[in-house]
Amino acid sequence: QVQLVESGGGWVQPGGSLQLSCVASGGIGRIDAMGWYRQAPDKQRELVAITNGGTTSYRDSVKGRFTISRHYVRNTVYLQMNSLKPEDTAVYYCHVTVSNTEYWGQGTRVTVSS
Repeated sequence: QVQLVESGGGWVQPGGSLQLSCVASGGIGRIDAMGWYRQAPDKQRELVAITNGGTTSYRDSVKGRFTISRHYVRNTVYLQMNSLKPEDTAVYYCHVTVSNTEYWGQGTRVTVSS
């Protein structure tokens, strides 16, 4: 059973930075894509960034501010978030695809406010 453990969320003022981490463990086969989603209050969950085989993609609203990276040996995916805005406030979820099966982390809250 694959488990995902996220860390790095918290409170930050607008313009600040945070780095999220997600470690995958347990029954790891071939990890395909690793990514981050987020869900703000009363909104649908949305894809923030994803990395798969060296290819990365971002939603338009975070391009130039967020960077996703992956450590293959550690089975870890990171999300570096810079120039944070209040509209980035959400619960961020790690998402991993292993042998065509999807797994979700428990979520880590990010709050951007002054």
